[in-house]
Amino acid sequence: MFNLNWLPAPKELDLLLNDVHIWRINLNSDELQLQSFRETLSSDEIARAERFYFPEHRQRFMAGRGTLRTILGQYLDIAPKQVEFEYQPRGKPLLAAKFADQGLLFNLSHSQDLALLGVSYQHQIGVDLEYIRTMSDLEGLAKRFFSAREYEYLRLLSPAQQQQIFFRYWTCKEAYLKATGDGLVQLEEIEIDLTPNQPSKLLVSGDWSLRELTPANNFAAAVVVAGSNIHLHFWEYFPDLS
Repeated sequence: MFNLNWLPAPKELDLLLNDVHIWRINLNSDELQLQSFRETLSSDEIARAERFYFPEHRQRFMAGRGTLRTILGQYLDIAPKQVEFEYQPRGKPLLAAKFADQGLLFNLSHSQDLALLGVSYQHQIGVDLEYIRTMSDLEGLAKRFFSAREYEYLRLLSPAQQQQIFFRYWTCKEAYLKATGDGLVQLEEIEIDLTPNQPSKLLVSGDWSLRELTPANNFAAAVVVAGSNIHLHFWEYFPDLS
């Protein structure tokens, strides 16, 4: 994983064919920001938010969806409220068919109070973000969801290394499956070649690009994009408080 230089986004978002824009989003919002985000959400998104039991989960969902609408609205040159979504059978959101001619594809992932949004032009994309935390049955999860070779590699590491490697494997696999829209049902079938201090490799058929990220301390993340020669740009989202 690599530390990155996250920059303020330019006023004109120029997304070329082989570009991928990765946005880092802080989900901690004050009441004024949350109310502003809520006003952009659809009725079904508000209903989803209200189903969260804990207030912080409800607030993070509204901040994530509100920010997603705001950023996509900038690419589409429309108001956040006008952004419309459709959903694949496994729940992956896409822009509604009315926006198909824009060629804009995206994927959002969040963990704790941080979110990552990947946006591409005509390239399938998956993003996964995980807060690195102690797992009570790490080896059991690895045995269930990782390949035999991945499991054996992880089992021989120290406990501290196991934690890091587990989340590197997990984010790489899930980013790929989010890119394909297949969900988590085939997690153990997606093999990743990685070592502690080297870039990871995706061992699957087809033309896919994998990049690991370190968006903040104690977080692991990965982005998978269909195609090669992909150019990543890293933006920090700052809400407009004017």
